[in-house]
Amino acid sequence: MGMYEIINFYLVPGVVVGSIYALGAVGITLVFSILRYAHLAHGDLATLGAFLALGLVTLAGLSPYVALPITMVLTAAIAVALDKTFYAYLRERPKIVTVMASLGVALMLRSVVQMVWGVDSQTYSRGIVRPEDWFGLRLRDREIVTVLAMIAIVAALQLFLKYSRWGKAMRAMSDNPDLALLSGVDNAKVVRLTWIIVGGLCAASGVFLGLNYELKAMMGWTMLLPMFAAAILGGVGRIEGAVLGGLVVGIAEEMSTLVLPSEYKAATAFAILLIMLIVRPTGLLKGKVL
Repeated sequence: MGMYEIINFYLVPGVVVGSIYALGAVGITLVFSILRYAHLAHGDLATLGAFLALGLVTLAGLSPYVALPITMVLTAAIAVALDKTFYAYLRERPKIVTVMASLGVALMLRSVVQMVWGVDSQTYSRGIVRPEDWFGLRLRDREIVTVLAMIAIVAALQLFLKYSRWGKAMRAMSDNPDLALLSGVDNAKVVRLTWIIVGGLCAASGVFLGLNYELKAMMGWTMLLPMFAAAILGGVGRIEGAVLGGLVVGIAEEMSTLVLPSEYKAATAFAILLIMLIVRPTGLLKGKVL
């Protein structure tokens, strides 16, 4: 197998799926660093966002790219509503209670998707999209858009967290919630803003996963482990670490099919997760310890 075959059939898909994992991992790392718990409904929230976009595509005739920002807003609103309904009153309870509650929310969201859209695989558009040749690299437009969109979203988020007033408030609450409250930060508004961002990131990851592959009711659950592996690998609480971890996990999964059956790709993410927790719990970029 030549170099171009490895790049086109393994490296490029790895970068694409790694970009999708990165968007999800950024949301996971925001929830953990600010709210201090693992959100197990993250993947199913992404699935709901992907199917909401499908509804806009089929009912309103919109392009998936036009439906994406609308879906991000809708999913952000749903994320805030889920927090107020299921998580807010558990805020002072042990965090494991909220983690278990998020598992129940995941099952609920998945059931909603299955009742409304069914359990069969669906797509945003019919037909075969052939890749274009870019000096030996065979790339589809959707793959290029996925990677560029991930870079743009993460860059915008980094600028927001670094320079905006509310971004600094989020970083302060991540470091020390009590001290942030004493400094005049409205923690309730920070939590709401966190869920708005997380909901938008979930929608983006779900839509791009459906755009590059296909829509399934279980797709969010299957990508939950790789997203957590990406967040832990890069360093929980580090946005750039989540991106790095997502790309590493995505490429490792695709490259593993060179020596393993494709059914074992998920085992690669699980192995990375275990090794990182044992060898370097803070991740590659020294994030928070789980």
